[in-house]
Amino acid sequence: LSENAHFVEELEKHGVAFIGPKSFAIDAMGDKIHSKRIANEAKVNTIPGYVGEVKDEEELLKATNEIGYPVMIKASAGGGGKGMRVAYSDEEAKQGYRLSKREAASSFGDDTIFVEKFVEEPRHIEIQILCDGHGNGVYLNERECSIQRRNQKVLEEAPSTFTTPEIRAEMGAQALQLAKAVQYQSAGTVEFLMDKQKNFYFLEMNTRLQVEHPITEMISKVDIVEEMIKVAAGEKLALTQDDIGVHGWAIESRVYAEDPYREFLPSTGLLTTYEEPVGEDVRVDTGVAEGSEISMFYDPMISKLCTHGKDRNEALAKMRTALDSYRIRGLRHNLAFLRALCDHPKMISGEVTTNFIPDHYPDGFHGLPMDPAQWEALSAGVLTAHFGAMEAKSSIAEGSYASTFVEPDTSVILKFTNGVVLEATKSTKGDDTYVSLKALEVPELKEGDSAPMGISPGEMICEDVIIKSDYQEGHSTCDVSLFKGGPGGIRTDAKVQILETQAPDYLVTYRGEEFQVSVVDPRVHELAVHMPVVVPVDLSKMVLSPMPGLVYSVNVKEGQEVSIGQEVAVVEAMKMQNALQAPANGVVKTVLVNAGESVDADQILIELE
Repeated sequence: LSENAHFVEELEKHGVAFIGPKSFAIDAMGDKIHSKRIANEAKVNTIPGYVGEVKDEEELLKATNEIGYPVMIKASAGGGGKGMRVAYSDEEAKQGYRLSKREAASSFGDDTIFVEKFVEEPRHIEIQILCDGHGNGVYLNERECSIQRRNQKVLEEAPSTFTTPEIRAEMGAQALQLAKAVQYQSAGTVEFLMDKQKNFYFLEMNTRLQVEHPITEMISKVDIVEEMIKVAAGEKLALTQDDIGVHGWAIESRVYAEDPYREFLPSTGLLTTYEEPVGEDVRVDTGVAEGSEISMFYDPMISKLCTHGKDRNEALAKMRTALDSYRIRGLRHNLAFLRALCDHPKMISGEVTTNFIPDHYPDGFHGLPMDPAQWEALSAGVLTAHFGAMEAKSSIAEGSYASTFVEPDTSVILKFTNGVVLEATKSTKGDDTYVSLKALEVPELKEGDSAPMGISPGEMICEDVIIKSDYQEGHSTCDVSLFKGGPGGIRTDAKVQILETQAPDYLVTYRGEEFQVSVVDPRVHELAVHMPVVVPVDLSKMVLSPMPGLVYSVNVKEGQEVSIGQEVAVVEAMKMQNALQAPANGVVKTVLVNAGESVDADQILIELE
């Protein structure tokens, strides 16, 4: 209801104050076509495009060929990345038009579509404004929201690494010009696209409190919600532009119920475990709790995690620690991907555009890159849990477990399900226990993989490292410390979550990513080569649902010939539609579902001969 002009109009008729803008401002800015016309009249920079509704595919192709590819096909009533498609050809434009139109109808009850030039290599930078009913207005700096996938924001920061004080002032002035043109009152966000030459263009105005508003509050020291309430009560803004500063740096990670290993498709289910990170300058906004259900009918966001620091490096460091401490189980989530973003060299240097994810993860996300030091930390957490369990089993220790082996000198094999096999060897020197780690097997990196293992077969990962941890049975998150060169040597700290301890099998989380590992005797590992190999089922001629959802349409029938890449069905989840394509040329053997049916992830929908 936050952007429903009719709802606000009814409140106004009955004398009820709405904490937000007036109905006419919501109406003016809620329609992307109309808002673009207003922006032009207010002398706000706008993207070249077809000003007006695109009513059919014929009109669409006429417009796209006049503008020139690439183009952005957008729902006029849209927001949140829904009802948007980029097209580079007539064929892509037609498919994008159909999908955007259906998504818009489903999400907003309005399937009006328009088209504009797609700005390549853009940054998504938005200006937060506050206006009262007395003609006063301020802008609260900018937010950079360039890291997106499917036009939905993933990671935001304030301020931007790309703007300058001069550009900020110019963007802020144009944002306030637009607000003045519609007599805007309350908090609002004016979104811009900025090209690599730092030219900026009006994208849209959101007439509500944005998801990412906490990071603006963190750097401006302004409570935006409090100001919205005061404005709604008729008060004047107590702030002037000179009162607005930039205090440090803030970052927001959107924690989504989605599977980054499967093209970020939505995930549904119960939050069987849910524990938020805590700490100084850490803020978590959420509407769920342990036991909540994430269904297919709503947005996949679980929470927004925000951190603040005196500068960008400190804010990033706090975000890494917070992500490492977050515990979510019961469904798939994107914590590992968010952690990978925080470690990505281009993110660290601030070199981001809205193409960041397609450019750096063109074949999807395959896990976090690892290096020897990270294998040390991960293995230390596994060994802590394993030998603690062994000690408890043999009644040698209870409660808090030291990172020691049960036997005086021994070796064990760590077999990770990703194919990495390590050998851990313990030795005793005086009162101290030392561990050495050697890589025995490391799978070759597959084409398209974005997560190199960082070690080689036969490589000595570490020698004579002392491991200490605060692991306690029943407490999953443990702080692990590794000392090289003796008790007073170089210290490295890490957080490892021990999720399941069914010795010899363990499930642990490190840097947001889950690892399954078995800790076995060297002889057991030697004999494992004689075990039968499970042959996977051939799914090359099957069309599977990539996620739980509803079948929107089935576009083929049994006996019909299809060609590879042909659209055969559409599955909808969380109001996003996914077109499923034929995996090969062939004839449809069986259609196993009908439109309107609920389906599970990996359920077979169509089988080809």
